[in-house]
Amino acid sequence: MQTSRSKRATAALCRSMGLSIAIHALLSVARAQAAPPIAALAIEQSQYASLRGSEARRQIVVTGRDAKGGAHDLTHKVTYESQPQGIVNVDATGLVTPLADGKATVTARTQDGVAGTLEVTVESFSNPAPVSFPNQIVPIFTKHSCNSGGCHGKSSGQNGFKLSLLGFYPEEDHEYLVKEGRGRRILAAAPEQSLLLQKATNAVPHGGGQRIEPESYEYRLLRRWMLQGMPYGSPNDPRVVRLEVVPDARTMVQNDEQQLSVFAHYSDSSVEDVTRMAQYEANDREMAEVTPAGVVKTHDLAGEVAVMVRFQGQVGVFRGTVPLGAPMQTLPPKRNFIDELVFKKLELLGVPPSAVSDDSTFLRRVTYDVAGRSPTLEESKGFLADKDPAKRDKFIERLLASTDYADYFANKWSAV
Repeated sequence: MQTSRSKRATAALCRSMGLSIAIHALLSVARAQAAPPIAALAIEQSQYASLRGSEARRQIVVTGRDAKGGAHDLTHKVTYESQPQGIVNVDATGLVTPLADGKATVTARTQDGVAGTLEVTVESFSNPAPVSFPNQIVPIFTKHSCNSGGCHGKSSGQNGFKLSLLGFYPEEDHEYLVKEGRGRRILAAAPEQSLLLQKATNAVPHGGGQRIEPESYEYRLLRRWMLQGMPYGSPNDPRVVRLEVVPDARTMVQNDEQQLSVFAHYSDSSVEDVTRMAQYEANDREMAEVTPAGVVKTHDLAGEVAVMVRFQGQVGVFRGTVPLGAPMQTLPPKRNFIDELVFKKLELLGVPPSAVSDDSTFLRRVTYDVAGRSPTLEESKGFLADKDPAKRDKFIERLLASTDYADYFANKWSAV
């Protein structure tokens, strides 16, 4: 609760700075107050806990629940440990990587001692399956924009090397890499000396600069693929059929963070964590941005932001809601199911609705919106003089039945 002194300061702020600025300042004070204590901790989608192969990864998302049921992302605010040691490694961001075959328990713990666990199984660490070029190598090129329209993915390629745009034709990409230029881009006997890795790490001057780090996940996977003889894969290899984004929606606050996990579901019912290989794009970058690791970071604005997640031609969406937090004292009467949906969204966003407009304002707005013109003098006089409580509904029906409506919307749709 605010003290009397802070309330007086808030009132003075409203008078001197204006209501909108005062609301923003009030919300900043609220955010600065102590966060509600966490009552329970959970690791999302704990059923996806199998790591197959030495390159497998699992991005943990830790959600804390307060006493009121509110969800808080604690992925980067907890400490991690795994027992027994030597099976998996968990870094400070919650990324789990395998070290040896076996089973381990990963524990996430808050400073107050609230904990959540994840049982992890590592399989085939010493004997991983052959690398699939379409499923594992092409996503590297896509993630790092190597096959984008501004780089090697354009129709003429880049500096003599061409890839299909966004990896749509992996068979051709495989041929470009392995066979084109007399195979000069790859040295299977010494992968580290291959132009593919030398250019990507900028060990050899590269117009696109450094794209991957030496000994990174991408580097090790490309090297293993070359050591295996650059296989393309089998026609029977599974393909991605859908993406699952976890969480798919979350209520956040300004200047907040939310870690995402992205799971690719394959045609053989297997599931793979592709969080670090997926691409992210927010529909409103003034509201939020997303890091390459899948961390959504909100800014100072309130509202809703959608994040599109892409991997191997499949798309998923995360929706973040950042309430304004203004008090909702009264709502206009609900007249239909659309009003119910709108008011529900306004309550979620903490945005008070405007008051019901007067007759003249309504007449002007609805005529412009439905018919694309201003109301005539006769329409204005008749509508303002009408005492029928249902006159607004009747006027809308007359506009919808008019040729003005048909002409206006036909012109709108013809431009789409």
